[in-house]
Amino acid sequence: MVDNIPARTEPARPPAPTLEQVAERAGVSRSTASRAINGGLRVSPEALASVEAAVADLGYTPNRAARSLVTKRTDSIALVVPEPDERVLSDPFFAGTLNGLSSSLADSDIQVVLVIARPGESERTVRYLRNGHVDGAIVVSHHRDDELDRTLLASRVPNVFVGRPLSADERDVQYVDTDNHEGGRLATQHLIDLGRRRIGTIAGPEDMSAGIDRLAGWRDAMSAAGLPQDAIVYGDFTIASGAIAARELLARHPDLDAIFIASDLMAAGALGVLTEHGKDVPGDVAVVGYDNLGVAASTTPPLTTVVQPVVAMARAAGARLLDQLAGVPAPSEPLIFAPEIVIRASA
Repeated sequence: MVDNIPARTEPARPPAPTLEQVAERAGVSRSTASRAINGGLRVSPEALASVEAAVADLGYTPNRAARSLVTKRTDSIALVVPEPDERVLSDPFFAGTLNGLSSSLADSDIQVVLVIARPGESERTVRYLRNGHVDGAIVVSHHRDDELDRTLLASRVPNVFVGRPLSADERDVQYVDTDNHEGGRLATQHLIDLGRRRIGTIAGPEDMSAGIDRLAGWRDAMSAAGLPQDAIVYGDFTIASGAIAARELLARHPDLDAIFIASDLMAAGALGVLTEHGKDVPGDVAVVGYDNLGVAASTTPPLTTVVQPVVAMARAAGARLLDQLAGVPAPSEPLIFAPEIVIRASA
C-alpha cells in the first residue's frame, strides 16, 4: 500500500516591484520616476541618479507596453528584404546583413524584425512600417520596381538603404554601399592583366544598382583595353541563374577565355557548367566572382573574387539609423566602401 504523499508546494514568488515603489525609494514623484526610466527627459541629474539606483536595488523591470505609450517608440527596427522567401533563407548575403545589423545594435535594447517584402507587396510593407510597428527600417536588395526608396521617403519612416537607391533621387535617401562600379572594373582589369582578351560577363539584374554598376565597371575596363563588349548574359544572383547564363554564354561565345561573374553564387553555378563543357578553370577559362561571402572559398577551384563587405555595410547602416532615431543630423553623403580583390585559384 502506498501512503498518500502531500503535494509539494512551490514557495510563492514575491510580487514584482512597481513603479510606485521605485519612486518611493528614490524620493521622487511617480511621474518623475517614469520620465527617468523612459529616457530622462525633464529630469534633473540628481533625480535620474536616484531613480537608477532604486531600479537597481529593487530589480525593477519596466513594462514595455507602458514604456511605448510614454516614448512613442517600439524599441524595434525592421530589416526589409524585397525578395522571395527562399532567397532570404539561402543567400549568404542576407545572413551577413543580419549579422552586421545585429552587431550595430548590441549596445542597445532595440530588436530586429525581419520583413520579407514579396514582389508586388511594397505598399503593404510600407503600410506596416508606417503604422508604428517599428521605429525605423533598414532596406537591402531592393529593386527599381518595388519603389521602396520613394515610398519610404514619402512616409517619413526613418530608414537607411544598403545599396544605392534607384527610383528616388539618391541625394534624398540615406544609404551605405560598396563601389560596385570600381569592383567590376577591378575584377575585369585583373583578367586583362592575366593576358585574357575574350572576356565575357554574367551580369546581375538590370533593375538593381549592384547589377547595373558592376556591369558598367566591366564595360569601362573592356573599353579602356580596346576589347569587345558583346559577351553579356544576365542572371539574378542565384546559383541556378549562373548555370543557365553560363550555358547561354558558352553557346553564343565558345571562344571565351575569361568570365567576370557579378556574384559568387552565380559563379558557383557557372563553374559546374564549365566543367560539363570540358573547360579547365583557369587554364581554358579564368573566372572572377563578386562577394567573398564564404561560397568563394569552397568552390572547385576556389574563386578569385571581389570583396563586398556586407557585415561592415550593415553595421554602418544600423549605426546611421540609430543616429536618425536619436535626432543626430543626417550626413550629407552616402558611406561608400572601397572594393578589393582576393586572388584564389580560378584566375
